[in-house]
Amino acid sequence: MIFLIRLGASILKHVTKLYELKWELRKGEILREDRGAVVVSNHQSSLDILGLFNIWEQADKLTAVAKKELMYAMPFGFAAYLAGVVFIDRKNTKRAYDQLKITSDVMVKQKTKIWLFPEGTRNKDYTSLLPFKKGAFHMAVAAQVPVIPVVFSPYYFINRKEGIFNKGQVIIQCLEPISTKGLGPEDVENLATQVRDAMMAVYKELSKEVTANLPSDYPHTTIG
Repeated sequence: MIFLIRLGASILKHVTKLYELKWELRKGEILREDRGAVVVSNHQSSLDILGLFNIWEQADKLTAVAKKELMYAMPFGFAAYLAGVVFIDRKNTKRAYDQLKITSDVMVKQKTKIWLFPEGTRNKDYTSLLPFKKGAFHMAVAAQVPVIPVVFSPYYFINRKEGIFNKGQVIIQCLEPISTKGLGPEDVENLATQVRDAMMAVYKELSKEVTANLPSDYPHTTIG
């Protein structure tokens, strides 16, 4: 199954060429390490899935968890389904829990990385991150696996309301893993805060970097 997922991602990543987007992965060696982990990243658009396809091979054994609604965001939702993304129905609590339990077992037993978006919904504000939901961190603590924060630089080239979608650059920055060894449920809130603070600092740095050399007439946006 992992092989088929990797094959699907390696094929679907070429959709990037249609959108004239350049993806740059930094500190990819963190993702390449052979271990189970919970990977958390910011969520700005269904385009995030395309970014995942472009770095999937780097992470080797990887699967992603996304809300069911994203599956209907064409064309990325269907492509994500083909690539093995696990979609959960948040309205069906029991089924969502069962799916996450299975996914968590795979993470521990097969040293698979599970990718989640703790903001829970698409963030239209390219100047900040939304508050983090705690599910990803509960999963990491329960399995005693590290959390790997990953930051996508702002999608300054997209504004749906204004009909803006230009070619652009996205930097995907991996941060150092944060251990959960010895942590319990009572530590989850502090863990989520620690991860979000670290990601927010990097997000602001990347924002300055990707917009610093844009042409003066480029329709740069801070709203998605």
